[in-house]
Amino acid sequence: MQNSLVTPWPGEPALIGLRRETGGVYEAFRYGPTAELRSWASVSKSVASIEFALAYESDPHLGEAPAGPQGATLADLLSHSSGLGFEEGAPISPVGTRRVYSNLGIDLAVQFMSDDDPKTKWEREIFRPLGLSASLEGRPSSGVIGTGEDLARVATEWLSPNLMTEKGRDVVRSVHLPELSGVVPGFGRFEPCWWGLGVEIRGEKNHWMGDWPSSSFGHFGQSGAFLLVNIEEGIALVATSSVEFGPWATQLWGPLTSAVRDELLQS
Repeated sequence: MQNSLVTPWPGEPALIGLRRETGGVYEAFRYGPTAELRSWASVSKSVASIEFALAYESDPHLGEAPAGPQGATLADLLSHSSGLGFEEGAPISPVGTRRVYSNLGIDLAVQFMSDDDPKTKWEREIFRPLGLSASLEGRPSSGVIGTGEDLARVATEWLSPNLMTEKGRDVVRSVHLPELSGVVPGFGRFEPCWWGLGVEIRGEKNHWMGDWPSSSFGHFGQSGAFLLVNIEEGIALVATSSVEFGPWATQLWGPLTSAVRDELLQS
């Protein structure tokens, strides 16, 4: 990766680009302190997606289970379509009418899926099997602390599932209620605003995912971290940051992810 692409990123960013080839997934490049433990913030929600994909194998109807506000399902909670607000409080819209980004919804979804403390369960069923040094040190919606290398292993699992099955993975990255509009925090309102089960799907949004294909998915966090994956092209880009998300990210990330996609496809 050209260092000039990252120069405008304040602080000390850490990035890893991945490419899937016959025989596995390899690292195309790395930049910065990728072994440093950092907050993933809302990128933690992608771990809830993996938890759902694993549980889906034993219960294909899991997403339809009633959870959260009356009339809502587990899939509604994970896709920010349950009507719940950002944090604790009464629903602010009817179920399934618009995309309202909700930390509370993700926390309730993980609580619904967990028969154990989420920290213990994620360590046992996700972090340890994937070989991560990451840990859950707060709420599931935003509490993961891990390295860029950990995040690259998560991206590798999306590109070439070993813990998940491809079927479970593909359910998670399918759009739930594709007609809904909503706001992506920091980037504005989109009509429609596509979301899968715990991960954002680009669709036709013009924002941090740049010109990645519409099926691309991932998440970014207030910590300045992000995870971006495209299964069809077999590429992924992950980042952690020493500087929190801000106006700099809304200006930088789109051009950066577009340029890196071109490099990954040519590597």
